This record gives sequence, C-alpha cells and structure tokens, in this order.
Amino acid sequence: MKTSFQTKEEANKSRRWVHVDATDKTLGRLAAQVAHLLRGKHKPDYTPHADSGDFVVITNAEKVRLTGNKLETKKYIWHTGYMGGIKEKSAGDMLKEHPTRLIKTAVEGMIPAGALGRDICSKLKIYVGPEHPHKAQNPENLTDSVAV
Repeated sequence: MKTSFQTKEEANKSRRWVHVDATDKTLGRLAAQVAHLLRGKHKPDYTPHADSGDFVVITNAEKVRLTGNKLETKKYIWHTGYMGGIKEKSAGDMLKEHPTRLIKTAVEGMIPAGALGRDICSKLKIYVGPEHPHKAQNPENLTDSVAV
C-alpha cells in the first residue's frame, strides 16, 4: 500500500474552527491541546510538512491559571534590540498586562520554528473576555470536538 500525503488544497477543505474557553485551565496543558489542534495531529490524514490544522479561538485569556508559585518565579526575558535593552517580566505581571501574549508565547513554544510554524500560529486567535468576532465561522467547543 502506498503512503498518501495531503496537499494544500485538501488541507484547506478539511479545516474547521474550534473554540476554547481558558477559564481555570492550566496554561501548559491548554497550550499543549491548542498546539495539537493547530498542528492537525488529531486528524487521520496528518502530514508533518503541511499545514493541515484547525483554526483555534481562545476566549477568557485573563482567567488562565498557573500552578505552584509560577506567578512570581517564572520570568519572561526578551531583548529590545538596543544596547542594554534586556527586559524581564514575571508571569504574574504578564498575566495582568498582556494575558493574550502569555498564552501565545506558550503555544508558539510547542510549534516548530520556521516558515511552517509561522503559518500554523497565524490560525490562533486569542481574546480577553468571553466575546470574539469569529461567531460567523460557527466554532465548535473543544469539549464537543474530537478528544485531544
């Protein structure tokens, strides 16, 4: 039997929209589930070199949870590009100021780097609060969708 690979056209036809409510979900577990859906690994015709994943809409980003004392001890470090421009922020501060960035960083860390990874991450939509502008796509709730 010959192995079949999914083409771009086939991948675009099989995409769906999934809604995930982040209320009281642990950040790492949520990010792992979302990365699995974005990558398309839950589909029987998964192809590693093709973007065959689903669109994911995450709401209530500010209500995500971190276990232990990660709110104080976990640090996010980046460089601005200027001399002496190293910056650092704790996870608690990041959750207060930019909860969408906290989730996006966690999910991007679980997606492969490169052009394919950037394409995959473009299908992730994160919002603070319960409302989102993707109601017309009729996103399925994660609990109703295929178990991850």
